[in-house]
Amino acid sequence: MSTSLTGYSLLRDPRFNRGTAFPLEERRALGIEGLLPPAPSSLEHQIARIHLELSRLETDLLKYLLLSDLQARNETLYYAVLMSDPAAFMPIVYTPTVGEACQKFDHIFRAARGVYLPISAKGRLNELLSHWPVKDVRFIVVTDGERILGLGDLGVGGMGIPIGKLSLYTACAGVPPEVCLPVTLDVGTNNTTLREDPLYLGLRQDRVRGEAYHAFIDEFVDAVQERFPNCCIQWEDFANINAVPILARFRDKVCTYNDDIQGTAAIALAGILGAIRITGQKLVDQRVLFLGAGSAATGIAEIVSLAMTQEGMDAAAARARNVLFDVNGLVTTARKDIADFQRAFAIDHVPVDDFAEAVRAIRPTVIIGVSAVPKLFNRAVIEAMSDVNERPVIFPYSNPTSRSECTAEEAYRWSQGKAVFASGSPFPPVTVDGVEFVPGQGNNVYIFPAMGMAVYATRARRVTQDMFIVAARAVASQVSDDDLARGLIYPPQSNIFDASLEVAVKVAEYVFDHGLAGVERFDDIREAIAGMAYKAEYR
Repeated sequence: MSTSLTGYSLLRDPRFNRGTAFPLEERRALGIEGLLPPAPSSLEHQIARIHLELSRLETDLLKYLLLSDLQARNETLYYAVLMSDPAAFMPIVYTPTVGEACQKFDHIFRAARGVYLPISAKGRLNELLSHWPVKDVRFIVVTDGERILGLGDLGVGGMGIPIGKLSLYTACAGVPPEVCLPVTLDVGTNNTTLREDPLYLGLRQDRVRGEAYHAFIDEFVDAVQERFPNCCIQWEDFANINAVPILARFRDKVCTYNDDIQGTAAIALAGILGAIRITGQKLVDQRVLFLGAGSAATGIAEIVSLAMTQEGMDAAAARARNVLFDVNGLVTTARKDIADFQRAFAIDHVPVDDFAEAVRAIRPTVIIGVSAVPKLFNRAVIEAMSDVNERPVIFPYSNPTSRSECTAEEAYRWSQGKAVFASGSPFPPVTVDGVEFVPGQGNNVYIFPAMGMAVYATRARRVTQDMFIVAARAVASQVSDDDLARGLIYPPQSNIFDASLEVAVKVAEYVFDHGLAGVERFDDIREAIAGMAYKAEYR
């Protein structure tokens, strides 16, 4: 990027502002001499200053707000800080802290970022998108705020999710921030507490449903295609009733995916692939029982089933090894209350309405929690898993931490240290009988930034299910034997940037091999992607 900005306005543009890092000669040339303290700072000193400020703040929400303010005034420094210690900053700019930030969005709102498209502007969405200053947007993360993490309907407060996700596209995989756009579709909220809050910033009406809602989504997609023809749309935190049909409607028409469905599925598959290296089993030998039967659960079940078929298993047999359990018990063929997207995983079984009993009946090797209800992996469940498995695989994936089906300590202690554990939000190490276990975090951050970088580099025309399986296998392949010995089934987050580029390379190879790319194949894919990756340095 280049700019013609000079003077005071330059210091107010986060894309080009360097703050105290402007050299003296540039200050004179750009008309900003005297507008900054006289001694220039290096980028390294600016990073150190931010680290010092953060160390003096007592809560993660305050740290989140400081970083948000930094992003609004100096984008390069913001990413330099995140990339200086990604493992430390991911829980602040994304889950779990972003959940609290979304809940308090209307009370802590600082500066506008992204585009808000209210349904009251129906018919003019293209016009509203034209107000964004960047003309070559390549990634949009969009939410309608109805199912934010496990916290429910937060209306326009859900904007924190697209902003946080896109920050990680850049910090974890090098997607240039200037090509990223967070979007919130405001179709109302059914959260009466929000509607009655005088500080609420969204439309004060019930959520629009049915044909009017889907016509609004259609207009949004059409406007994006017209305004930003090379853009990939990532759907984020939509309720099941909308997430599944939206993905089904557009996945074969435009470059799009749903991270809650496909990204979560890929990271779960990567976790299973890592876990079976510890248990010494094969993928086709796994039986997975899901607590929760929404789109995240069926998305994981679908990708695990597909991966099993790639290893020689019949499709029907593969699906039968992925079993759903919801508020009404096992999802069986006899039930009349199941949705169409759940039907492929309904099993012929007597009713079971207790999850611990379901564990003993189904005898799963893996349990995955995507219920957004805390503490449902109770002692009876963990002990049942330990009774039917020598090394039970336990994945409470619900976010944020307050919604996790169990804690790492509960899983390790109740299993007497036998559990192979990963969770959606981070937990500290646990010591059982003198042995330290390091909980893995099954965070989609291993998937969606790398997928974004691969799509950005190749200009992929579609994002397919097989691309997510490739990504999952690439993540799992980077877990070392030393990591496994410590109980880790995902690569260390401290190495997330290199890990993401490796995943991006594998996905890009698939895109080129299958004719999905919008550019000619690179002579050296790894070198090309590394060269395109954003670097947080002043240019």
